[in-house]
Amino acid sequence: MRWLFLLLLVLNGVYYVWHQQEAPLRVKEVAPLSLYKGSQQEIRLLRETVAATPAKRRDECLVVGGLASREQLDALRQRLLTLDITTQMVSGQLPGADGQWLKVDAQSERLLDQTVLGSLSKDFKDLKHKIIYCGGIATGG
Repeated sequence: MRWLFLLLLVLNGVYYVWHQQEAPLRVKEVAPLSLYKGSQQEIRLLRETVAATPAKRRDECLVVGGLASREQLDALRQRLLTLDITTQMVSGQLPGADGQWLKVDAQSERLLDQTVLGSLSKDFKDLKHKIIYCGGIATGG
């Protein structure tokens, strides 16, 4: 038993010396961003990317609503404000559409995607959205 203990002790010492002789790991050098050429060098903010996309025609507007009561429309407007989506109430009737409507500002249209509209439709029954010609829309603050 004593020989087995001494053998394990010697093997442990050999193992320790063997690991000490290995070269230490090198730190990987990373090339600076300025060395990259072409489009990889540009870092663009999301805001700049959205601004770089071609703008849609200015004579089209996104409207949401179709709600029967003014109280529901006010609740919808407050909900959209919490999502940083600014709207204006449409005074009068939209051609070919019943109910009360909100016109979504052009800067906020990108925030109102299908997933947001789907979740709003669950909370507001009969919620509709349309892209219509803006020319004849009268909005009131």
